[in-house]
Amino acid sequence: MTLDLFRTEVIRQALQAAAEEMSVVVMHAARSPLLREAGDLSSTLTDARGELIAQGQDVPVHLGVMAYTVKEFLRHVPAGRLAPGDVWLLNLPEVGGNHLPDVKAIRPIFRDGAIVAFAVQLAHWADIGGTMPGSYFAAAEEVWQEGLRIPPLRVVAGGVPDAEKIALILANVRSPAEREGDLLAQVAATAVADQRLQELIDRVGVGDFLAALDRLHDLSEAAMRAAIRALPDGVHEGEDFLDDCGPGDAPVGVRVRVTIAGDTAEFDFSASDDAVPAPINTTRFVVGAAVFYCVRALAETPVHPNGGAYRPLTIRTRRGSILDPAGVEPVVGGNHETSQRCVDAIFRAFDPVLLPRLSAGGNASAGLLIFGGPRADGVWGTFYETHGGGEGARADRDGMPVVRVHLTNVMNTPVEVVEAEYGLVLERQALRRGSGGAGRHRGGDGMVRDYRVMTEPMRLTTMFERRVVPPYGLDGGAPGATFRVTLIRDGRAEELRGKGNYRLRRGDLVRVETPGGGGHGPPPAG
Repeated sequence: MTLDLFRTEVIRQALQAAAEEMSVVVMHAARSPLLREAGDLSSTLTDARGELIAQGQDVPVHLGVMAYTVKEFLRHVPAGRLAPGDVWLLNLPEVGGNHLPDVKAIRPIFRDGAIVAFAVQLAHWADIGGTMPGSYFAAAEEVWQEGLRIPPLRVVAGGVPDAEKIALILANVRSPAEREGDLLAQVAATAVADQRLQELIDRVGVGDFLAALDRLHDLSEAAMRAAIRALPDGVHEGEDFLDDCGPGDAPVGVRVRVTIAGDTAEFDFSASDDAVPAPINTTRFVVGAAVFYCVRALAETPVHPNGGAYRPLTIRTRRGSILDPAGVEPVVGGNHETSQRCVDAIFRAFDPVLLPRLSAGGNASAGLLIFGGPRADGVWGTFYETHGGGEGARADRDGMPVVRVHLTNVMNTPVEVVEAEYGLVLERQALRRGSGGAGRHRGGDGMVRDYRVMTEPMRLTTMFERRVVPPYGLDGGAPGATFRVTLIRDGRAEELRGKGNYRLRRGDLVRVETPGGGGHGPPPAG
């Protein structure tokens, strides 16, 4: 069926609006501040084959992974088992996933007895069980230490929640009432997406709807091929390093070989280091998210994200590497730390040929701290907060201060919420002056934030990078200052590791100093 571009674009915009509305529903209905305030969530729609057709304006690492989720889900749950009103839950990294706290709700959308689409809503649960509050265990050596593993599980059948299955999940997580509220918000969001797509099909007809999905894939494929043709042909190699967790606590390398040939691109990460018994491994789906983000960032014209845009890209990982572990290695930190190393390695590969279009190294870490402890009412509270830092400078401007760069895109939790919900007081928040790297254009500054602990027991988890390996400068620019977290107790200061679990006391002060961005170009003389 031939469909004109105007009608196709109207359908595309309606699909995107539906995906964005899913995220709004979760932020309005969820119980966790991590979802309500920080927006650590993402929403997508796929076609009946699981190919991405629309996504919200959410978190890039989530959205890139969700391009694979339904396709992998359908390998485990045949379409014949699905029915209208079903919602399935899933968090297995090996089934189109990233890490256990990112729980995905999947709803098949039917029309005239056939599946026409899927709605997928991903929410980061503030706790999914496991050894430590927040489900980040810095000493983890196996996946089972990181929390509850949920294979594809039907939790709503024919519109009716399965109370027994949901009870089993809630019995294995901290703050079950909060988790239940988050889960039901996800279910509601997928129901809204179903309703919006039914309304769209009522207006345009099922034939034009399905034809538009095929046309959108083809248009995005053409746009991606044009974007790749604008990149220099040849082989480009880059690498970046995680701070530690290798043998003898050595840095761990992520390496890529990019081959551009006409309108196709291959990204081969086979030379990356082996998987490690630490929570910084990641999945090949996260690697795919990093690749897709980078190509779109380098493109000189927009590439709408859907399954067709992935067709010109070949992504290779080596089984048994840190980017594709073959065994039971943990992955929780790899979702937002190792993924960023993939991004930086790709951009470093293009340094020699695209320098004027590239930023210097930025914060490129979630800068994650998790505080966990019982509230005044005895209910366990888990405060999960990421921290922005300096953006790398560009050839034409300074870097911005205190932003989140590349694959992260969540908001700060307001101070009022932190102090009302958790046993913490924020005593200071300020720019970390001078932390940006020097250069013709300076890197953006990081920030300083002080948390005073008001209750005990309280536990702290750190999971961040750029503590050892600084954000890099470009074209002679200086690197930015490294990440630093300090525990101040009884007048004594102790610098904390980038991956650690600690017990805090009432009165302790935790000071966060995030990295500055790298500078661009040699600093002015004198």
